[in-house]
Amino acid sequence: MLSQPESGYRAAIDPVLLAAAVPAAPGERALDLGCGVGAATLCLAVRIPGLRVAGIELQPQLAALARLNAAQTGIADRVSIAEGDLRDLQAGAAGYDHVLANPPYLRAGTHTPPPDASRAAAHGEGEADLAAWIAAAARMLRPRGLLTLVHRADRFDEVVACLRPRFGSIALFPLWPRAGVPARRVLVQACKGARGPARVLPGLILHGPDGRYTAEAEAVLRDAAALTLAGQGGAGQRSAEQGAVATRPGSPISGT
Repeated sequence: MLSQPESGYRAAIDPVLLAAAVPAAPGERALDLGCGVGAATLCLAVRIPGLRVAGIELQPQLAALARLNAAQTGIADRVSIAEGDLRDLQAGAAGYDHVLANPPYLRAGTHTPPPDASRAAAHGEGEADLAAWIAAAARMLRPRGLLTLVHRADRFDEVVACLRPRFGSIALFPLWPRAGVPARRVLVQACKGARGPARVLPGLILHGPDGRYTAEAEAVLRDAAALTLAGQGGAGQRSAEQGAVATRPGSPISGT
């Protein structure tokens, strides 16, 4: 269940695809930076029973909706939402197995912000730029923990530059609008403290020639399938971890 503001930023498919790319397991801990109303948080928590997911959100009204959404979905015992600035997160609260993020796509000063403050914060960088988001993720991850994020394809070089030298084994997973069309979005995954080489993966084609979602995209968007960025699983693989939602204590963020 996802309640959203009547006006302002509305979640689309990007957070759903982001959540599908996080290779978490039951019993692990994940942190969603800038969780908004909890779209990615909830998709991830529902897909993986027993996973504990925390979120941090700068805007109080969105954080309140994220808590409401967790309660409406029946997973409030495994999901905790804190209000705060990701730049204030301290390493003492670290130890997460996974961090996921959907940072603002546009650099500050390169666009005209929309009049709605919430929409402006979601689409354009403010005081926290891309480097700040990745630095926060690095602080909060355990050694060899995984960062998964979604961003614009035309900024993937900046993403990779910000990931070095804290992260390695970087995987780039393009999201193709249609076959033969340049990607507009990419999923990027990296391992904290790793030294493995970067990889460009086949990615996922979202739409067929008729404009409808491909079967692989539908599997993610409708059936909670996973997208495999690590290992040899390949794109569009269905998750083997689907099932009923388990109940475990939540993991609130400290130091915010």
